[in-house]
Amino acid sequence: MSMLSKLAVLPLRLLPPEAAHNLTVRALRAGLYPRMRGRFDRTLKTRLWDLDFHSPIGLAAGFDKNAEAADAMLAMGFGFVEVGSVTPRPQPGNPRPRIFRLPEDRAVINRMGFNSDGHAVVEARLRRRLRRGLLGVNLGANKDSSDRMEDYVQGLRHLGPYADYVVVNVSSPNTPGLRDLQKGDNLELLAGRMSAARDEAGLAVPVLLKIAPDLDEEGLAAVAASARRFDGVIVGNTTLSRPEGLVSPRAGEQGGLSGKPLFPLSTRVLARLYCLTGGAVPLIGTGGIASAEDAYMKIMAGASLVQLYTALIYEGPGLIGALNQGLADLLRRRGYSHLSDAVGARAEEIAGADWRPPS
Repeated sequence: MSMLSKLAVLPLRLLPPEAAHNLTVRALRAGLYPRMRGRFDRTLKTRLWDLDFHSPIGLAAGFDKNAEAADAMLAMGFGFVEVGSVTPRPQPGNPRPRIFRLPEDRAVINRMGFNSDGHAVVEARLRRRLRRGLLGVNLGANKDSSDRMEDYVQGLRHLGPYADYVVVNVSSPNTPGLRDLQKGDNLELLAGRMSAARDEAGLAVPVLLKIAPDLDEEGLAAVAASARRFDGVIVGNTTLSRPEGLVSPRAGEQGGLSGKPLFPLSTRVLARLYCLTGGAVPLIGTGGIASAEDAYMKIMAGASLVQLYTALIYEGPGLIGALNQGLADLLRRRGYSHLSDAVGARAEEIAGADWRPPS
């Protein structure tokens, strides 16, 4: 990774986190960003949901909440970009400050609370896109909604026509009660309503589920039982847990933790879900990826695609190219001619020697 890339993030680190983020998005909208050079390595190409991904490295939701900079991030070398979460009605989210850097831990804590411009504004932006790359739309629910499942249905109807896939995000820790939708009966009902809405709208867009890494064994088994009702699962969102060893003075802030400390937990849950579903449901692995080795481990745990966000805050845009090239090199060195051959190759091992799927 170039020193220039790392130097690019230093001035932003002098600003409060949310101000730095907003300035970055404005710069991207103005065309002030480095373009990818060369082509994607053919080893990285994969096909899912009748979509051709030139690279499995994607940008996770949360960076471009309101679909303002997706094309810029695609031009920088991401294989796909996920925008959102987008709520039906505009809402401001939680009071500021609500993002906290933990530089000593290479982590971030956020309690944004689904701040969103709403369906109408985001739909107008997506309608103007030239669709030069693969785009996912992450759907959220309004905090004061009387029917949160209907919020996701409306998101599918309004934004699905402009997306290559949509995500039902029921795993944000910053909207009270939202994670209850991950529970078995609720999840089955939600899956049914989304499937019916997609059929009624005449859409073919894949619908994915995004889950928390904090699910207990019973909760994860419930997700596995319902997973085939969705086209894929993203594992996982930020965690409310605080892994041992955090040293930042901000580690006690309320909210979801992302970044390097999340990697062991999210990768273990990913591997367990892969085992529980027998590899029959495509998985996207996110949580703590900061190197090609991290991306490779997610793939070995069962991910067909991977996403990141927090590492960009510390490493800068040069990380994207480093991940693409580094992952391709790793796959070849380990004897894989194609990424898909490595998916889940070490899932049982990563799931844990003391873990067995419930009978």
